[in-house]
Amino acid sequence: MNNMIENFKDSLYEGFIDRKSQHSGKYKPKLLINNPVENESVLQTLIEQLESSQSFLFSVAFITESGLASLKSTLLDLKVKGIKGRILTSTFLQFNKPKVFQELLKIENIEVRVTNIEGFHSKGYIFSHQSHYSLIVGSSNLTAAALKQNHEWNVKLNSLEDGDIIYHFLDQFEEMWQKANPLTERWIKAYKENYTAPMINSQKLSDKIASYNLHQMKDALEIKPNKMQEAALQSLENIRSAGASRSLIISATGTGKTYLSAFDVRRFRPKKMLFIAHREQILKQAKDDYHKLLGGSTDDFGILSGQSKQKEQQYLFATIQTLSKEETLTSFDPEHFDYILIDEVHKAGAKSYQKVIDYFKPKFLLGMTATPERTDDFNIYNIFDYNIAYEIRLQEALEEDMLCPFHYFGVADFQLNGEVITDTTLLGKLVTEERINHLIDKINYYGYSGNRVKGLMFCSRKEEAHLLSAELNKRGYRTVALTGEDSQAERELQINRLEKGSLDYILTVDIFNEGIDIPSINQIVMLRQTESSIIFVQQLGRGLRKHKDKDFVTVIDFIGNYKNNYLIPVALSGDQSQNKDSIRRHTKDTTYIKGVSTVNFEEVARKRIFNSINRTNLTTLTILRDAFVKLQNKIGRLPYLYDFIEHNSIDPQVIVEKYHNYYLFLQKVDGRVNVLTEYESSVLTMLSLEVLNGKRKHELLLLSLVLEYGSIEHSRYIKYLKENNCLIDESTIKSVQSVLDLSFFTKNNVKKYGNKAIVYLDKDKSYRFNEEIYQSLQENEDFKIYIKDILACAKEKNKNYHCSQGLTLYKKYTRKEVCKYLNWDKDESATLFGYKTKHGTCPIFITYHKDDSIEESVKYEDELISPDLLKWFTRSNRTIKSKEVETIVNADQNDIDLHLFVKKDDDEGTDFYYLGKAFPNKDSVEQQMMFNDKGKELPVVEMNLSLDTPVENHLYRYLIAE
Repeated sequence: MNNMIENFKDSLYEGFIDRKSQHSGKYKPKLLINNPVENESVLQTLIEQLESSQSFLFSVAFITESGLASLKSTLLDLKVKGIKGRILTSTFLQFNKPKVFQELLKIENIEVRVTNIEGFHSKGYIFSHQSHYSLIVGSSNLTAAALKQNHEWNVKLNSLEDGDIIYHFLDQFEEMWQKANPLTERWIKAYKENYTAPMINSQKLSDKIASYNLHQMKDALEIKPNKMQEAALQSLENIRSAGASRSLIISATGTGKTYLSAFDVRRFRPKKMLFIAHREQILKQAKDDYHKLLGGSTDDFGILSGQSKQKEQQYLFATIQTLSKEETLTSFDPEHFDYILIDEVHKAGAKSYQKVIDYFKPKFLLGMTATPERTDDFNIYNIFDYNIAYEIRLQEALEEDMLCPFHYFGVADFQLNGEVITDTTLLGKLVTEERINHLIDKINYYGYSGNRVKGLMFCSRKEEAHLLSAELNKRGYRTVALTGEDSQAERELQINRLEKGSLDYILTVDIFNEGIDIPSINQIVMLRQTESSIIFVQQLGRGLRKHKDKDFVTVIDFIGNYKNNYLIPVALSGDQSQNKDSIRRHTKDTTYIKGVSTVNFEEVARKRIFNSINRTNLTTLTILRDAFVKLQNKIGRLPYLYDFIEHNSIDPQVIVEKYHNYYLFLQKVDGRVNVLTEYESSVLTMLSLEVLNGKRKHELLLLSLVLEYGSIEHSRYIKYLKENNCLIDESTIKSVQSVLDLSFFTKNNVKKYGNKAIVYLDKDKSYRFNEEIYQSLQENEDFKIYIKDILACAKEKNKNYHCSQGLTLYKKYTRKEVCKYLNWDKDESATLFGYKTKHGTCPIFITYHKDDSIEESVKYEDELISPDLLKWFTRSNRTIKSKEVETIVNADQNDIDLHLFVKKDDDEGTDFYYLGKAFPNKDSVEQQMMFNDKGKELPVVEMNLSLDTPVENHLYRYLIAE
C-alpha cells in the first residue's frame, strides 16, 4: 500500500507540478483526445479501463446506437467475468432515441436509469479497479463520433478510495441515481409515445446523404464528383492525353464506381457507349444512374440481355452472356462503340469476356473492380496495358468517409460438449436447435441501425441456407434462401421484398459476394469460414453503401475453429505482409480502422484467431509464389523486392529470411533469371539478411556511397553521417566496420556471407568494395540491380528508425541484432539467453507468455505491472550475493545500461520489442525460491525494473493480453 501511495504522489507531482520529474508514476493524469494520425481515440482508453475494471459507472447525457455498439463485445466479455456496471443517462433535448434505450436493456450486466432533469449534460466515466479508481471526465458523450472522431477534450484521473475527488464524483452520481427512473419496457413505451426526433444536424446529415446517393438529385447538371472521383477523372484524362486507350479503376465497393464511369463518359462524349456487366440487375441500376447523370431522353438508353434486345441506343447496357453470343457480337461493327466499360472486370479472364474484348476496337476501354486479384493467375492488368488510373481500398475509403461506417463483431460460434464448428462439420450440426438459438441471441444482442433489420446471411453451403431459413421462419423471422439455382427474376423479387421491409433476411452462399446493390442493408451475418480476404471484403462491402435509413452497418462474424481464421484480421487491416506478429497485433489492436467504424472480437473468438495464426505457415512457397504472380501481373514486369513494398504486398524480409536472397527466390518461382556466381549470391545474402531491414542507417549510407562513387573517404563518410543526424561515436563506427568486413559474425555466418570483407577500409582511409565485388559490379548489371534493390528497401524501412540512437523504441530486434546495435565486437547471440553484461551494456530478454511445455526452472513470472514498471526474475540458482545479480542491481554505480527486450510468446519468432532502458528498484530486490521439474528448490532473485520511457499504450495492451 505504501508503494502505491508513493506512486500516486509521483504521478501527481509529474502531472501537476513538474512534467520533467524523474519519478514518473503509473497514475499520472492524461488528456484524452481523438487523434486519427496517431490512431488514438477516447474509445480506446474507455475499453482498456473497462477490461481491467471490477465495476463501472457512466454518467452521460447522450447515447447513440453506434456509440453503444462500439462497447457491446467488451461489455459481453465483462458479463462472462461477472462484472457489472451502471449507466445514468437523460431525456435532455430528446436526443436519445427510443431504440437506444431498447439496446441498453439488452445488456444484462448493466443497470440503467434515466433522469429527466432539464439541462443534464454530464459526461463522466468512473471505473473501480482492485486498488484504485479511474475517472474520465470531459466533453465526450457515449456517441461514436465523440469517442472516435470529434475534437474532444477529456481528462483521465486516478484516485485512491479515500481520495476527495473520487468521493465527490461518487457522491454526486449516487444523488442523481436515486432521483432517476429505472429503465424498463414500460418506461420506454411511454417515452416512445411522446418522443419527437430533434432537428440536430439534420441539414448536415441531409447533405452527407445527398453527396453519396446522387440518384436522389433531380437535376443531372447539379451532380458533382466527390473527392475520390475528381482525382480518378483527372488521372483518366492524363492517361488518355499520354496516348493510352485503356485503363483500370480499382475502387472499394460503395465508393461510387458507376457514377465515376458516368462522369468520365460525360467528359468523353462518345457517339456510342457500351456498358458490360454479368447480371441484368446491375445493368438496370447502372442505366438509371447514367440517365440521371447524363440526362437526355430515356430512348437514348437501352438494355441488351436475355429479356431485352435493344441495340441502337447511344448508351447501351449489355450482359456478357448475351453480348458474347456469336450472332449478337458479329451484328455490331468492331468500331461501333467509341467507349466501352466493363464492370466487375476481375471476371474478364473468362472466355466470354475475352471474346468480346478481342472483337471490339473502341477509342477507349475502361475496366472497374473492387478486387482485381484473381486465384487463377489470369492477368487482368495486362488487358488494360497496366494503366491503373486510380486505386482506393477499404481503409482509404473509410478515411475519406465515402462508405457507411460499420461495427464488426467477431463472435464465437456455437460450442456443444467441447466440439466447435470447423471446416468439415456435418450439415446436421450446422442447424441444430442450440446453434440456431446461439445465432438468434447474437444477432439480437448486436442489433442493427434503423427501424427494422434488413440483413444478409452468408452460409457455408446451399443446404445450410435452406434449412436455416426454414428454421428461422418457424421462429417468427421472415427469411428466404437464395442460391445460384434461383433465377434472376426470383433474386430481384426477394431483394425488393427485403428493401420494402417484407423480409428480414436473405440467406445465401456466394451469389451476393459482388455485383449486388442493396444500400439499405444494415446487418451482415457471416456463418462460414473466411476462404480468402478478397471474398471477405466483397461480403463486407454488401452493407457499406450509405443510406438515409441507417447510420452504420452491423457485421456479425461467427468464428469457429477454422484453419483460415487468420485471414480475418488480414482482410480488415489490408496487411498483406504475411508477418505473423503484425496479424496478431491487428487482432488485438484494431485502431487501424478509420472514422467511427470499429472492429471488435469477443475474447473466445480472438483466441481462435490466435490459434489459427500459430498453426498456419504463412510463408509456404505457394503463398509467396501467389503474391509474386499477382504483383508481376499488376506491374507488367519482373518485380523486385522494392515493388513488394510499393504495392503493399508481402514484406521483403519474409522472402529473404526464408530464401536468403531474392535471386534464390526467383530461381524457385520464375526460373528464367540470369545466373549469378556463388560468391555474388553470398554477397546478396549478407546484404539481404543484415542490411535490408534498415535498422541502422550507417551501413546503408556507407554502401550507397561506395556503390555510387567507387570509394569514399572515412572523413567524408563521417560528414554524411553528421548531415543525417547519425551517431558518430567511435564504438558505432567500429561496429559498422566489423559488420561490413564480416569480423562481427560467427564462422558459420562468415562462410554463408562469402568468407571475405564486403567493404574494407584501405590504407588511404577510404572505404571500398573488395576486388571481386568491384569486378562483378562492372560486368554484371543484374548483380548491381539486386544490390540497388536491397538498398532501396533498406532506405524505405529505415524511415521507421532513428539514426541518432543505436536502438529505436518499440521496434523489433533479434539477439544477434542487439549485439550488433549495442556495438559489441562479436555476435554472442548463441550464448545470450536471458541477459548478459558486456561493454557497459546489459540486454535483458523476456518472453512474456511462457509455453506450458518449458522447464519449470526457466518459467519465470515476469510481468509488466504497469507501462513503466516490470517485475523481473533473474536466472534460477542465483542469489542476491551472485556477482551477476549484484552487477545488475548496482548498474548505475557500475556505469552499465540495462536494455529491455520483450516478445509476447515464442511463436512470434526470434524478434523482441525494444522497450528502452530500465533501472532496478533496489528496495524491491528479493530472493525467492522456485522448483525445477524434479521438485528441487532453486533460488532466484526478483526485482522491479523501472522503464525510462513508459511502454506506448497499443504495445502495452498487446503484450499483457492473454
